[in-house]
Amino acid sequence: MAGAAIIVSLQQLKGLLGIVHFTTKMQLIPVLTSVFHHTKEWSWETIVMGFSFLLLLLTTRHISMKKPKLFWISAAAPLTSVIFSTLLVFLIKSKVHGISIIGHLQKGLNPTSTNMLYFNGQFLALAIKTGIVTGILSLTEGIAVGRTFASLKNYQVDGNKEMMAIGLMNMASSCTSCYVTTGSFSRSAVNYNAGAQTAVSNIVLAGTVLVTLLFLMPLFYYTPNVILAAIIITAVIGLIDYKAAYKLWKVDKLDFLACICSFFGVLFISVPLGLGIAVGVSVFKILLHVTRPNTLVLGNIPATQIYQSLNRYKEASRVPSFLILAIESPIYFANSTYLQERLLRWVREEEERIKANHESTLKCIIIDMTSVTAIDTSGIDMVCELKKMLDKRSLELVLVNPVGSVMEKMHRSNILGTNSLFLTVGEAVADISASWKPQP
Repeated sequence: MAGAAIIVSLQQLKGLLGIVHFTTKMQLIPVLTSVFHHTKEWSWETIVMGFSFLLLLLTTRHISMKKPKLFWISAAAPLTSVIFSTLLVFLIKSKVHGISIIGHLQKGLNPTSTNMLYFNGQFLALAIKTGIVTGILSLTEGIAVGRTFASLKNYQVDGNKEMMAIGLMNMASSCTSCYVTTGSFSRSAVNYNAGAQTAVSNIVLAGTVLVTLLFLMPLFYYTPNVILAAIIITAVIGLIDYKAAYKLWKVDKLDFLACICSFFGVLFISVPLGLGIAVGVSVFKILLHVTRPNTLVLGNIPATQIYQSLNRYKEASRVPSFLILAIESPIYFANSTYLQERLLRWVREEEERIKANHESTLKCIIIDMTSVTAIDTSGIDMVCELKKMLDKRSLELVLVNPVGSVMEKMHRSNILGTNSLFLTVGEAVADISASWKPQP
């Protein structure tokens, strides 16, 4: 969304600087190249007016953000700017010729075009392919925009209803030769920035547009294009949330990587590809977590029956002769081999640590399966193979608190006896310690 906001803002430089010949490309480099290759077309009158109104709009927006009770200032600013700039250009039109205006706009609505709909011919296959691609992109954009503003206002967006609304809207608009439409990024930002709270604003907007198209179009003859550019820039600039990106960096580096890849993908390539790159990074993150699940070494917090990670809780201490491990993931075919190797590596490292520190011999491996929400046949085979390996090393394997479905599968597979399953780690440590005969 931040990348799209910057792209939309850069496209408005055409109107803000008064450039006549401007690139139709959306990427950052072609846009900036076009801006600086057409410096001779820059209009100082347009620049002065554009940046003056842009400063005014940004100031009113800042005031409304600092003092929400004054939101009406920000809401009224765009319309006031359009009216004032139109009057200003009308009054000085004879003295200033460098400011581009909208010019003549035809009144009325598009005539019906149902007679132009064809369901056969040589272009039907191309129309279907184009429609599918356009539909997917417009739906993706519409839902993304909707969820962005939903997060700002703390409400939910139903993707199915959004899809139905966009589909019905385009079916109806196709009967009057309208463009393919979606949840507009810039207009949604303008609507949000104006203080709209409910969908009634769309009804008011549609009614206002209808009245304008039928009766008020001549009034916009002298409206400068630069004021429209300033309004759009003011609306979309608020969607560049650098604080959220910084928060991602602090919380999850892979999420931040997806964010940055999407941002630069949109800026330098395209919006669909930028979105695709972000999805790809997110899928890679999911696969990484699935195939490389987290395992922890647990220790006892003194004077309690609580066992927590030794790395996270400095007061936790190891239990002599026990290695207590926790698996924080379902056990599937995708991670069973890794988990077996990782658990055996924990055992080797623990034996080496015990030997170096001359501590009590390792006798029992306890695996806390509280976070193991599911297990498949590959996972069951892994547990069975792990038990065989540990038996050869005279080490006992104990499982703690497997969930119902995991317990049922293990019970049906007969890989562990009832003496190898416990409800809590504390219970397992106490029961197994009591069963050991004291060494002479």
